[in-house]
Amino acid sequence: MAYEYSTLEVVQDSGVVTATVNNPPVNVMTLPLYLDLVKFTEEVEKDEAAKVVVFQSADPDFFIAHFDVELILKFPVDSPAEKSEQMSDFHLMCERLRTMPKATIVKMAGRTGGGGNEFASSCDMRYGLRGKTIINQMEVALGILPGGSGTQRLPRLVGRGRVMEICLSSDDIDAETAERWGFLNRIFDTDKELDRFVDRLAKRIATWPAEAIGLCKASVNNAELPWENGLLEEAYLFQQTLRTDGAQRNMRKAMEMGAQTRGGELRMGELCLEVAAAAVAEAANDES
Repeated sequence: MAYEYSTLEVVQDSGVVTATVNNPPVNVMTLPLYLDLVKFTEEVEKDEAAKVVVFQSADPDFFIAHFDVELILKFPVDSPAEKSEQMSDFHLMCERLRTMPKATIVKMAGRTGGGGNEFASSCDMRYGLRGKTIINQMEVALGILPGGSGTQRLPRLVGRGRVMEICLSSDDIDAETAERWGFLNRIFDTDKELDRFVDRLAKRIATWPAEAIGLCKASVNNAELPWENGLLEEAYLFQQTLRTDGAQRNMRKAMEMGAQTRGGELRMGELCLEVAAAAVAEAANDES
């Protein structure tokens, strides 16, 4: 199958399909990247030659920074939040990663946050670098919540208490902690070691019968509780937070203070605190 996208570089080799995210300057999940990921997951799910799908980044510092805040600020908020009876396209994309009959693996060599972290969480396996890989769910600091499956998927990976810390702190979680909590399967000391391990693992899995891979994955997924109700509820609650003054103010303030710039993204944990302080000061000025 031929894969052609503007923000993804895709290579096929003996049953392994590797998709490299390349969306400068910091791999924010802009609309073009999001649409490419949706289309790619749809296409690779149907690719009978693919047994393993590996996601990685062309940027050594970022896998996917997060979903585009500027785009979220354009979401309609002029009517009450409504609970959908169907999963969103983002949820469906993440579900494809979780359920497609192929192994899905992420090389998280750098930072991953927000929707990018939800995307990675939906894959079967995640591998990172000691002292380099960092995850951050910054949504609550911006006045919203992880609305791309994070509140449903992360508890199944690391447990409720740890998810509360991840989401409510909006702080950076380092590779060592992420591995100890079970978010990362393993961490490595160098890019070379990470690449060697994931490449070997992907090629090893790709030697097995496709039916066995798919059915084994389906059987493992059967151990999990139903997803759809939780995802629909998450989407509804996300829509509610989006309509609050705090969310609109904090997201705009984050963009003003450096979110989605390279410097700002590299210090997201600190930036969240600065955004909160600036938002409080602005609200106080408005009241006076």
